Amino acid sequence: MKQEEMLKKLEDLLKAIGLKKNEIRIYRLLVEKRRGMRIREIQRELGISERSVRTHVLNLYRRGLLKRELVQSGWLGYIYTPVSPLEILQKIKEHLMKSIEELERDLKNQTRS
Repeated sequence: MKQEEMLKKLEDLLKAIGLKKNEIRIYRLLVEKRRGMRIREIQRELGISERSVRTHVLNLYRRGLLKRELVQSGWLGYIYTPVSPLEILQKIKEHLMKSIEELERDLKNQTRS
């Protein structure tokens, strides 16, 4: 399967778990660039406001989809890199399995009552 097709399938999955369009665009950009980027670099590449990029990047970081590294190189700030798509799929799979097992247990307990 081509990388483009894989990224499209991953995007569909990320939409299904509630990511916003621009969050997906940011994640995809970082995957495609294969290097860390600063907020302003992402902003320039995608043409979205810096404030919006900051908000989306923070959401992605909090959800475990991005990593960040503090850098001091004439400026102090973070460089963001994506968590690998494979790791994300594993996290989604684990979360879904846990939710399914909990629901299954609850349903079994309910039928016993």
